[in-house]
Amino acid sequence: MNTSLKTSVPLGYPGVSADCWDEVYSRDGEIRENWKYLLDSLQNLGPAELDERAAKVGQILRDEGATYNIYQETPASQTWQLDPIPTVLGSEEWNRVEAGLRERAELLDLILKDLYGPRELLKHNVIPARLIICHQGFLRSCQGIKLPTEQQLIFHSADMVRTAAGELQVLADRTQAPSGVGYALENRNVMARVFPSLFRDSHVHRLSIFFLKIRSALAAIAPSGDRPNIVVLTPGSLNETWFEHAYMANYLGYPLVQGNDLTVRDGYVWLKTLSGLSRVDVILRRVDDYFCDPVELKNSSQLGVPGLLHVVRGGRVSIANPIGAGVIENTGLLRYLPAAAQHFLGRDLRLNSVKTWWCGDRADCKWVLENLPTLVLKSIHRGSNYIRVFGPEQSKKELDFWHAEILKYPERYAAQSYVEPSRTPAWQNSQLTPLPTIFRSFAVAAENSYSLLPGGLTRVGKTADSRLISGQFGSLSKDTWVIASEPERQISLMAAKAPEQSADDTSVDLPSRVVENIYWMGRYAERTESSLRYLRTVFVQLNARDQLPPAAIPLLLHAVTRLTSTWPGFTTANSSLMTNPERELQAVIVDTARHGSVANCLESMLRSAYQVRDLLSLDTQRIINNIRDQLDELRRSFASEMSSAPEEELVHIITSMLALAGLFHESMVHGTGWSFMEIGRRLERATQTTALLRAVLVEVPADSPSAVMLPPLLSSLESSMTYQRRYHGQMNVANGLEIVLLDRNNPRSMIYQLEALSAQVSKLPGSATRSVLSKENRLLLDAKSSLQLADLNVLAAVNKDSRKREALDQLTARMSNILIECNKTLSALYFEKTMLPSTFGYSDGDEGK
Repeated sequence: MNTSLKTSVPLGYPGVSADCWDEVYSRDGEIRENWKYLLDSLQNLGPAELDERAAKVGQILRDEGATYNIYQETPASQTWQLDPIPTVLGSEEWNRVEAGLRERAELLDLILKDLYGPRELLKHNVIPARLIICHQGFLRSCQGIKLPTEQQLIFHSADMVRTAAGELQVLADRTQAPSGVGYALENRNVMARVFPSLFRDSHVHRLSIFFLKIRSALAAIAPSGDRPNIVVLTPGSLNETWFEHAYMANYLGYPLVQGNDLTVRDGYVWLKTLSGLSRVDVILRRVDDYFCDPVELKNSSQLGVPGLLHVVRGGRVSIANPIGAGVIENTGLLRYLPAAAQHFLGRDLRLNSVKTWWCGDRADCKWVLENLPTLVLKSIHRGSNYIRVFGPEQSKKELDFWHAEILKYPERYAAQSYVEPSRTPAWQNSQLTPLPTIFRSFAVAAENSYSLLPGGLTRVGKTADSRLISGQFGSLSKDTWVIASEPERQISLMAAKAPEQSADDTSVDLPSRVVENIYWMGRYAERTESSLRYLRTVFVQLNARDQLPPAAIPLLLHAVTRLTSTWPGFTTANSSLMTNPERELQAVIVDTARHGSVANCLESMLRSAYQVRDLLSLDTQRIINNIRDQLDELRRSFASEMSSAPEEELVHIITSMLALAGLFHESMVHGTGWSFMEIGRRLERATQTTALLRAVLVEVPADSPSAVMLPPLLSSLESSMTYQRRYHGQMNVANGLEIVLLDRNNPRSMIYQLEALSAQVSKLPGSATRSVLSKENRLLLDAKSSLQLADLNVLAAVNKDSRKREALDQLTARMSNILIECNKTLSALYFEKTMLPSTFGYSDGDEGK
């Protein structure tokens, strides 16, 4: 069998072809030295082994929850795509590129300081004033703002492409909130695990030192004092690079916050935590300039902090990169960088930009209009309405349209020469395929200059003829290896000296938004499990050899609707639902749009988990990913008609939910966040148990034994075995209520939930300092007292006239109201009320957040 690597082009070297691999071959047709060892190693592995390792790469990324949100797709969250073949740069080439990028970052820093300072570049017409003034990223309210360090541009990123002459040129600069370095780190971690020997023997430059530089750079811009409080400001989980925000915050050890987690008071920025306000010194922002302050910038923004610029202006908080840095991303600015370099540095730049024309210049505009079919037209501002038009792809009608647009608004557009990207090997369909490549570098301010990440983030087109190389268009990523001339000493962030910590500092203050999501993740998990358990019981009862009496079936099905609140469901007078319940049961399970369905609950739980992914262990994230996959499988299984033994289809998710509960208990530090998780779980389990009791035991079907619904109840609450051993199978409602309500050794009993709730509520911030019982503890004490004072025989007694257990009805109604009030009290004390996820199962309609 032939095990050599195949390519989609004729072979010139085992696995590659000289006329198609610009990154692999030099201009004289020789294989670049830095590629030889990698290609030989891949050849030795063979296609089957590479396929296996490619699958392992995908599995690791999926298990670790590495995602990238594609706005045009549903679901938007997609697993991050990593090609198993790295891009390789030699030390000599990287040294040249590194020097050019460092110089470029220094120049852009000088330009940024000048534009918000003396504006000498505009006064001397080195850069046309209209190019800056007309750019939406130029924020006049940022005039004169300075960080307490020499460099104002803390982070810089550049997209580069290799020309036909083999030269790397810059396509664009990123200076607002450059993204990608977290993905580059994740790529490296995955590749080092999947190809450990190859990675080690290739002597690849390591990345850890760069992240130590990030820490140092952020600490250096703190306004004052040691141990600055640094936070990462994110737009939230809907942002395309949300995974990176959480990943970087966790890796660097900084809290991940959203705009509503911060507030401006007394001239400072504060983080709102459960234990009070904590002053913030430095903000590493991932929010674009215009959205950072709704008071002075975009007044409709929900992503920023009202009054933030006022505090920045007063020098009491530092932001990296500073607000207003987006002006440097101006595409037209590339046209004038050579002149700016001569002005500030007195020399030409080492690293060229792709040839650029700004249409606000008359001569440039004339040239662009004459050559539009061969150019790439771009907006000068990178915003939501960013334009990127490839002239060679446009029809005559489309070119006429853009011709008119340029004439109408010339200052809005710049054009660049189209540089066909170089091609690099990628693994597709079990063979090496040449795909177009763009390389992104990263720099951070360090020691009066800039430190470069050795490598960066390589993106390759989806197909060989892709022009748009972007994650939003399905492009793959690659790890980028810079080959060291000798082995490097391994450095880890763990080696950095941690700030001193007091002995009683056992947990980090969490924003109320975070604990709210943790709380609701626990509640939705319990709600899902409770629904699944009862539905499994229903299927077993409907298909059992010894079925319930016919009069009990409506009660069994009514309880489905009442427990899940999927109204009207089985509570309607539709007799066909009772005789053919399968379609309705199917909808209750898999219809995500159905309020209260299992799928709806699971989606809500997954959204809450996604919001706090930086606090969850890798094992927890793997289980959550499994649950997502199992939900998809459940939808497929129930897509057409109910399968045989449908209860078995639910087992996998029930098992995963149990595994998740175990990880919550065993993997989370039992601090404040865990307490809210436990409170959510116990409150929901108590609520669901109360609802189930009311649904199946209060009413007694006509012509049926009084204990006819006790077996389904015990089965749903995992108490059947306990009852059988204790009472030898004799069905007695009072005995069943003892196990379900009062057995302290039963982790599913009501008393167990209430006592666990009391224990956790007493640990919440502020509880220990109270001299009297808090309202929530008084409510729980009331519930426990009502439960313990109840007479089980009275609760089990049936009114012969109404065929109802009226005492049980009254007790469960009281318990339900107490639990609702307890949730309201906790929400008012600890939660911000910034989100309104769907809730259900509560008679007053006000339960939930």
